[in-house]
Amino acid sequence: MIKINVITNNTNWLNYIKNPNEYLDRKVNRINIKSKLFVKKRLFCTLLLSGNNEIKSLNKKFRKKNKITDILSFPFQSKLELEKKLKKDNEIYLGDIIINFYKIKNKNILKDFKMEFDRLWIHGLVHLFGHDHKKDKDYLKMHQIEKKYFSLING
Repeated sequence: MIKINVITNNTNWLNYIKNPNEYLDRKVNRINIKSKLFVKKRLFCTLLLSGNNEIKSLNKKFRKKNKITDILSFPFQSKLELEKKLKKDNEIYLGDIIINFYKIKNKNILKDFKMEFDRLWIHGLVHLFGHDHKKDKDYLKMHQIEKKYFSLING
């Protein structure tokens, strides 16, 4: 079972998603019900809903990049460490995801805000599972996993 704890640090989010915790609980429960991957496990992560200043500060502090971005993911362990923990532990903290409201809002001229939000938090979650997209083959694998989760929450 996956559980995402949401912290809303920018109230603009509430204009588009009235209750982010409830919204994500519904979406994640669809993954939990339809995917049998984590039936006997309790996987947790934190999602921080932020704005430009906060995400820029975190990007500078942790990635040494002094710029605004749409999403940051901070896995608590490597993919190999997570695989080991999944074999022996029942409760696992996956890490943290930060999403920038303004990057979704600016991207979203023609798209649905919630759809773009779903795409981003799923992208962050897949990073927490130890995947990255530095190489083309890794990008393709990560993209396939994201598509699977996206179809589970919207199907």
